[in-house]
Amino acid sequence: MANLIAHWHQSIKELPEKECQELIGVKTIPFFHWRWLAALEDSESICAKQGWQPLHLALWRRNTPVAIAPLYLKGHSYGEFVFDQVFARLAADLGLNYYPKLIGMSPLSPVEGYRFFIHPDEDEQELTQALMAEIDSFAEKHGILSCNFLYVNPEWRQLAEDCLCARWINQQSIWLRHDKKDFSDYLASFNSNQRRNIKRERKAVADAEINISAITGNMINEEVLKQMHEFYKQHCSRWGPWGSKYLSESFFQELADPDFQNQLVLFIAHRKTSKTPIAMSMCVTDGSMLWGRYWGTKEEIDYLHFEVCYYSPIEWALKHGLKGFDPGAGGTHKRRRGFIAKPHSSLHRWYEPRMNNLIRSWLPKANEIMLQEIEATNAELPFRKEVPSISVGA
Repeated sequence: MANLIAHWHQSIKELPEKECQELIGVKTIPFFHWRWLAALEDSESICAKQGWQPLHLALWRRNTPVAIAPLYLKGHSYGEFVFDQVFARLAADLGLNYYPKLIGMSPLSPVEGYRFFIHPDEDEQELTQALMAEIDSFAEKHGILSCNFLYVNPEWRQLAEDCLCARWINQQSIWLRHDKKDFSDYLASFNSNQRRNIKRERKAVADAEINISAITGNMINEEVLKQMHEFYKQHCSRWGPWGSKYLSESFFQELADPDFQNQLVLFIAHRKTSKTPIAMSMCVTDGSMLWGRYWGTKEEIDYLHFEVCYYSPIEWALKHGLKGFDPGAGGTHKRRRGFIAKPHSSLHRWYEPRMNNLIRSWLPKANEIMLQEIEATNAELPFRKEVPSISVGA
C-alpha cells in the first residue's frame, strides 16, 4: 500500500490507454477493454445526461495506475439487465433515496466478467480491500445508498465476498459447444421432436429464398455498421417508449476502427437475388466465446429472428472452434434452441443499516429459490439425453 494514491476519474480517457489496457489484459473480454469503454463515452451513449456518469476509481503509484475499478454513477436502473426493483421499492418504503447508485459493469452489456483490474505484481487481495474501502468512504461521504457489481467474474467473486459484498444470484442463457463438431452434432443433441422443429424453421427461411452471410475483419466498414445501426434503431422503435435504444449511431461508427473489426461478427440476411440486407445481427467475439448483442429486420418473416440471432451464430461458433455462445438477456424461446439456464452473480454493498440488514436476511432464501428455478428450467429442456453440464463461468 506504500505510495498509493486513489483518484476518481470522470472518463476512462483520464486513464492512459497503454497502462490501463495492460492492467485489463488482452485475455479480458472485449467489453472491458479501454477502447470499448472509450467508444461508449465518445459516442455519448454513456454520459451524465444519459444517466451513466463514468466514475472510475484508480489506485496510482507515482505516475502509473496499478489498479482500476470501472464504475458508473447512475440515476436509473436501465441498461443493467439485473432487475433491482425490489431493492428500489424497499428503499422507498424506508424513506430512502435509491438513486444515485454506484454500478460496476460494462455498460449496456449483460456479460459476465466484471472485476477490479490489478497489476499482477501487486497484492490482489490487499488492493481489492483498498479499493473497497475507498468506494465505501466515497459512498458514505456523498450519501450514496449502494454499490453494485453486476455480472461478476467468478474468479474474482470470492475476493469481493471476503470484503463483505453480498451475493445475489440471477440467471442467464448460454449455449456450450462441449464435444459438438458441427451443426449436425448440435441437432443430434435434441430429442426428435425439437430436432424436426429446428430443421423446419431453417427450411422456412431457405424456402423464402433468403441467404445468411457472416462477415468479420476488414469486411466490416462504416457503411455496414451504419446499416447495422439502422436495424438496431428500427428494432428498438418497435417497442415505443419501452424500446431500449441506448446506443448512438456514432458508437457503431466507432466500431469501424481496425481495433474492433476482428472482435465483431455480423450476420446479414438478404434475398438470393440481392445483396441488400433485410435483417442483420451483430455479435462480439474474443476468439473463444461469442456474444449476441443487437439485431433488426425490415420484414416480418417467419423464423428469421431465430436464424439470424441463434442458428447462424451457433453454426459460425462451431465452425470456428468457439467454446460457447451467450445470446444476450431475456427470451424464454432461447431454451428450446439449446441455451441452458446458468446462474450468474451480482455483488452488493448497502450503506444504510436497515436496508443492509433486511436485504442480507432475504438473500439466502432468494438465492436458493433461483437455483431451484434454474434446475427446474433445465430439466424441461428438449435434449436427447441429460442437460449438458455448465463449464463456462459456473
